[in-house]
Amino acid sequence: MKKAQTKEADLGNGPIGSLLFKLALPAIVAQIINVMYNMVDRMYIGHIKDIGPDALTGVGVTMPLIMAISAFAALVSMGGAPRASIMMGKGEKDNAEKILGNCTTMLVLMALVLTAVILIFGQPLLLMFGASENTIGYAWDYMKIYAIGTIFVQISLGLNAFINAQGFAMTGMCTVAIGAVCNIILDPIFIFGFHMGVQGAALATILSQAVSFVWVLVFLTSKKTTLRIRVKNLKLSAPVILPSIGLGVSPFIMQFTESVISVCFNTSLQRYGGDIAVGAMAILTSVMQFCMLPLQGLTQGAQPIVSFNYGAGKLERVKKAFRLLLAASLCYSTLLWAIAMFLPQAFIAIFTSDPELTSYTVWAIRIYMAASLLFGIQIACQQTFIALGNAVTSVFLALLRKVILLIPLIFILPLFLTNKPFGVFLAEPVADTIAVTVTALLFLRQYRKLSTGNGYPSSAEND
Repeated sequence: MKKAQTKEADLGNGPIGSLLFKLALPAIVAQIINVMYNMVDRMYIGHIKDIGPDALTGVGVTMPLIMAISAFAALVSMGGAPRASIMMGKGEKDNAEKILGNCTTMLVLMALVLTAVILIFGQPLLLMFGASENTIGYAWDYMKIYAIGTIFVQISLGLNAFINAQGFAMTGMCTVAIGAVCNIILDPIFIFGFHMGVQGAALATILSQAVSFVWVLVFLTSKKTTLRIRVKNLKLSAPVILPSIGLGVSPFIMQFTESVISVCFNTSLQRYGGDIAVGAMAILTSVMQFCMLPLQGLTQGAQPIVSFNYGAGKLERVKKAFRLLLAASLCYSTLLWAIAMFLPQAFIAIFTSDPELTSYTVWAIRIYMAASLLFGIQIACQQTFIALGNAVTSVFLALLRKVILLIPLIFILPLFLTNKPFGVFLAEPVADTIAVTVTALLFLRQYRKLSTGNGYPSSAEND
C-alpha cells in the first residue's frame, strides 16, 4: 500500500508545502474545469440570437436541481473519502476499501432515485424555483435531458473524491478535464451546428459526463490505484456507510442549501425585480461558483494531508497543513474581492452582452460579494473540521451560514429597505460576516486541542 501511495504523494512524510502545492494545484485545475460544464453551456446559450437573455435565465433556474444532484454525491463521497484517508493513515487498507465499496453502491442508488424524481416532478419544481412563462420552456428543455445523465454525475463526482483522497491528484484532475474538454467541443456542435439550442447544451453535458464516468470506474478497478472497488465490498453495511453519511452531512448541507438558497433568491428577486433581476442572479451564481473553485481546490488538496496525518497521530503536520491552507485561502479571497469591487465587468461580459442586464449586474455583484474577502477563513476552517472527522461542528457551521442566517435575511432585509432587490443581494455579505466570525472562534478551540494532543484520537471516532 505504501509503495502505491507514494506514486502520487507521500502523505505521511513529504514536506507539507510541496505536498499541498502538488495536491492542490491539480485539484484547483479540476475544480475550474468541472464548473466549465455549466458555465460553457451558459456562455453559448447567452449568445444565442434573439432568445439569449431568456434562454440564459431559464437555464439559470435549473441550477437548484443541478446543485441538488451534486449535493447528494457530496453526502456520500465527502464523508467517505476523509474516513478512507484516516483509515489509510492508521494502516487499515481493508476498512478503507469497504468504505469505497459501500459508497459506490450508495451513489448508484441515489442516482436512480434522483433521476425518477426529476423526470416526474421537474417541471413544477422549476416553476416553484423562479421560472416564468417566458423562461419555463428553456428550463425544462435543458433539465429533462440533464436528468438522464444523473448516474454519470453521481459516480464521476462521488468516486473522484476517493481518487483525490489517496493522493492521486493528477488522475483526479484528468477525470473532470476529459469530460470538460468533450463538453467544450460538443456544445457549439449541438447548440449551433445541429440547431438544438438549450437541448443541445444539455445533451453535450451528459455525454461529456459519461466519458468522466467511464474514466473513474476504469481507474478504481485497475492495479494503478491503492484502494480498489471490489465486488465483496459493494454490499451495504450500516457500520460502514452510516458514519460516512454522517460526516458527509456537512458538505451535503453546504451544497444542497445552495439549491434552496438559489430558490429563495430567485423567487424574491422575481417578486421585486422581475426577469432581469433573476438573470443577474444567474450570472452572479456562475461567477461565485467559478471564483470559489480555487478555494475548494485548496481544501481538496489539504484534505488527504490533514486526514492521513490525523489518522497517523502526526498532529504537528496537521497544524502546519492547516496554517498553509489558511494563508493561501486568505490571499486568494482578498484578490477575488478586489476584482469584484473594481473590475466587475470582467466577470459579467463572459455571460452577456446585453447592456441592460450588464448594467443591472454591475451594482448587484458589488453588493453580493462585498464580504468575499472573508471566504478564505470560512472555507479553510470549515473544511478542516471535515478532514478531522468532526461531523458535529461542521454540520452546525453549514447550517449556521445558509439556513439560520442567509435564508431568513433574503426575505427580512428587503422589508426595511426602499430598494428591495438591494436588500435581497445584501443578505449574502451580512450572513457571511457573522458566519465567519463564529467559524473562526470555534476553530481556534479545535486548534488548541491539536496543540495539546487532546484532539486525537477521540474526536475522529466520537464526533
